[in-house]
Formats: sequence, C-alpha cells, structure tokens
Amino acid sequence: MIRIDRLGPADLPAALRIQSAAYPPFLLEDDRAFLSRIDLSVSLCLAARRGGELLGYLLAHGWPHGSPAAVGTVLANDQPSEVLFIHDLAMASSGRGAGIGRSLVMRAFALAAEDGLRRAELIAVEGAAEYWRRLGFVEEAVAGELQAKLHAYGKLARWMTREIPAS
Repeated sequence: MIRIDRLGPADLPAALRIQSAAYPPFLLEDDRAFLSRIDLSVSLCLAARRGGELLGYLLAHGWPHGSPAAVGTVLANDQPSEVLFIHDLAMASSGRGAGIGRSLVMRAFALAAEDGLRRAELIAVEGAAEYWRRLGFVEEAVAGELQAKLHAYGKLARWMTREIPAS
C-alpha cells in the first residue's frame, strides 16, 4: 500500500538519491536548497512511501506568480503565496508507472485549494512537458526575465500553468 504524507527533513538522504537518479547534474540541488522548500511556511512538499521506502517526492510551495527561483536557490519565507509552484516531482525506479506522480500532484492541489491558491505553475524540464499536459497543464509563452530564468533550466524547459480546482 502506498501512503502519501508530508516530506520532511528526515527524508532528505533518500530524496537526494532519487533526485540524482532523475536529473542531469545541472539540475541537481544541494541539501540546503532542497530543505529550504520543505521549511517554507506554505510548503506543500509531499512524499509517497511504501513501508519504509520513499518511492517519490513532490517539492511544491506557495510562491509569487511568474517568478520561479533559479536552480539551487535557498528560499526564504519572505515571499507572498500567490500560486502553487511545483518545483520538482521525481520517482525512484521502484515507484515509476504506478500513478504515484499524479497522486502526489492531486494531493498538493487539494492542500493548495484549502490554502486559497487557485493557480499552479511549473517549469517542465528534460522533455516532461507531455507528462504535465496529461495532468491538465498548458504551455504558456514567456518573455523577458521569465524567459531568461526558463533558459537556465535547459533547452527543453517549458513554462506551464493550470487552474487548481476548488476543494
């Protein structure tokens, strides 16, 4: 049985192993950046577990609209929560293909709706845009500062958004 609950600091070693297997080196974040997302006041970071094994995680949090942080940025609690920003979704090989990612995202949407957030934003990396389209996200055109930030996430990065259903 798979259980979804809050991702916490004790999950960091397993989460970093999953991250390193899922992403190229230029997208990897250190423990300080990772933990800063868990520690935000509007943190909706979630874990999927089977027994004692972390199968996957979602780093998501309240954040200002249209302003993703650069890879590796240590976040502070002084930002307004205007949208749900989905920063990272990754699965261990033992968790792939079971719909866990969808379950994590839907649970984050429910929690975000309880917090009054009505829009989700993300940067799809490494060809993941099609996955996010299946979850209802649409690609939006970007320009200026947002375009520069997006470029730092790689050539395949796409800015995507969707509305969060009311709970």
